[in-house]
Amino acid sequence: MSEKIRCSWAGETAIYQDYHDNEWGRPVHDDGKLFEMLILEGMQAGLTWITVLKKREAFREAFDRFDSHKIILYDDAKVAELMANEGIIRNRLKINAAITNAKLFLEVVQKYGSFDKFIWGYVDNKPIVGHREKLADIPATTPISDKISKDLKKMGFKFVGSTIIYAYMQATGMVNDHFTDCFVYKEMGSA
Repeated sequence: MSEKIRCSWAGETAIYQDYHDNEWGRPVHDDGKLFEMLILEGMQAGLTWITVLKKREAFREAFDRFDSHKIILYDDAKVAELMANEGIIRNRLKINAAITNAKLFLEVVQKYGSFDKFIWGYVDNKPIVGHREKLADIPATTPISDKISKDLKKMGFKFVGSTIIYAYMQATGMVNDHFTDCFVYKEMGSA
């Protein structure tokens, strides 16, 4: 059996390869998952994604499985509890941003019917295929990530700069930036 060809960034680490193979670049339309990824991408700011992946289960536990209805109720005592949790990224600004973003996320759901409808509307409800051949081909931002970032910031969302939003778009499959020789790129029937 031949070895699967992956994007080079997936490396040799099992957790990274699993994320690459089964999640990254695959379209997500579940609001709960879209919210989780929005929070995790914000938590990653200034850090490596592997750091977040290794802490993901601890985040899920600490943040009530990313239930936005529960997170909007977090008070100072809960923030203090999160700040003491060594299993997660303990950054007060990021924790407070998660609470703010949960409230705004629910407002978007109320207004548009789902966050999925809102966010995927930016790409006309179909993934943008990057046709990337190597890591250097992948941009940090695009005009669409700039627009989404600007719109989210205008609504009051935090930790949603264009670079974070482009990473979010990649993570949730709004953009398929798998390398053209990657098995996932081929599996997804990218034209």
